[in-house]
Amino acid sequence: MKSPAREGDREVGAAATRATPASAAPGTAPGVVVMRETLRPATDSTRIPSTPSTLALHDRGITTRYTTQRRTHDVDHTGIPSTERRTTVADTDESGERTPKRSDPGGGILMGRPFGVPVYVSPSWFLVAALITWVFGDQLDHVLPDLGPARYLVSLFFAVAFYASVLVHELAHTIAALRFKLPVRRIQLQFFGGVSEIEKESETPGREFVLAFVGPLLSLALAGLFYLGMKAVDPATVPGVLLAGLMISNLLVAAFNLLPGLPLDGGRMLRAVIWGITGKPMAGTVAAAWVGRGLAVAVLLGLPLLTHTGLLGNRTQEIGGMDTVMDALLAAILAAIIWTGAGNSLRLARLREHLPELQARALTRRAIPVENATPLSEALRRANEAGARALVVVDGLGDPTAIVRETAIASVPEHRRPWVAVSTLAQDLTDGMKVSAELTGEELLDHLRANPASEYLVLENSGAIYGVLSTLDVEKAFVKAMARPQS
Repeated sequence: MKSPAREGDREVGAAATRATPASAAPGTAPGVVVMRETLRPATDSTRIPSTPSTLALHDRGITTRYTTQRRTHDVDHTGIPSTERRTTVADTDESGERTPKRSDPGGGILMGRPFGVPVYVSPSWFLVAALITWVFGDQLDHVLPDLGPARYLVSLFFAVAFYASVLVHELAHTIAALRFKLPVRRIQLQFFGGVSEIEKESETPGREFVLAFVGPLLSLALAGLFYLGMKAVDPATVPGVLLAGLMISNLLVAAFNLLPGLPLDGGRMLRAVIWGITGKPMAGTVAAAWVGRGLAVAVLLGLPLLTHTGLLGNRTQEIGGMDTVMDALLAAILAAIIWTGAGNSLRLARLREHLPELQARALTRRAIPVENATPLSEALRRANEAGARALVVVDGLGDPTAIVRETAIASVPEHRRPWVAVSTLAQDLTDGMKVSAELTGEELLDHLRANPASEYLVLENSGAIYGVLSTLDVEKAFVKAMARPQS
């Protein structure tokens, strides 16, 4: 039952020896006041930001294209990550109490589960669908003027068909990830395309390259199929115009994705190549991320210039002031997304680099076993004598049954502690609240996130009690590790 004292525990013990009877309430043993301070929840704790993430740590993800952190590869049809992978370790309220798990409906309307992966349509998709319907409808008025108002129905069909091809692009990433035994959380169709949330990082640069390349490859294949379809119909008909539009849009999707900068698919491919040459995934991430930032600047300055000079096919006399403003706005949005995605990729890589520093054994507080009926004051006295910072309730056989909650201890006034049994302040143990002392990094965070609680019982492989792990301690260690300069 005994666990080795750690540095933090020795500090508690030293503080206890300095306590004097005068500092304690009447009827309270020396050291009880000090123990109260020790077990008081930290007020300066910083919650791990949610939302990697990449690892998301699962984040929504700390989330980059292919999640790592569990890294969440949140990728749209252009490879642009929309979220970071979540890195929240546990769902607790301000007092540290366990709160019900928040439901995650997927951020939109569930459309189906191809290959067991849920596909959601974000509300923002409807805004883009309306915009595409309007813009494409105006273009159809010039090509097929006889359609009249029906052109908007054709345009709506084009918008749906285009996003169906985006879904195929994302399914290519999903199928490749599943073949490599990488879990896929979901696919989401949203404002700027699709997002594949892959919750693990590829183990090798070769797999990373394949995982990134299959998306643009499928888009090119779709463009080829639509081109063949064009040959079988009259180009001056509705099917001909639709097939031409879908061919061009898929070519653009593939070409844009193949640009060699994060967070685009081409950036993932560049990262994989540099990773394979140097053997350092971080080196590939840094290089590809900075190339991505360069692409963001190029898009911001180059897209309006290309449109204004007519190099994209528009005749300069047809380009008006509103067109110039819209082109500049579109360029600014795309550039911001690419720049932000490149920065997220760097942060997620840094997160993965520091993950091994999170070790259950190093973060665990020393604990002492107490029985159900033990008064809180007596339990605290024993803990101070042992230099421990946590209490574990055990049965008559010495088997752990519950953990005395830190916040519950702090809420009991000193004069009440002799009459309060520890069992009234304890949370019953579940299997999810039992943590192996050997867990580290991503595995540790995955376990805590899957089993939200304020404290966990840490056990040796033999089943012996090692101590108690506090969620707050893990979160503070995470923030401290992330604050260190990148190696």
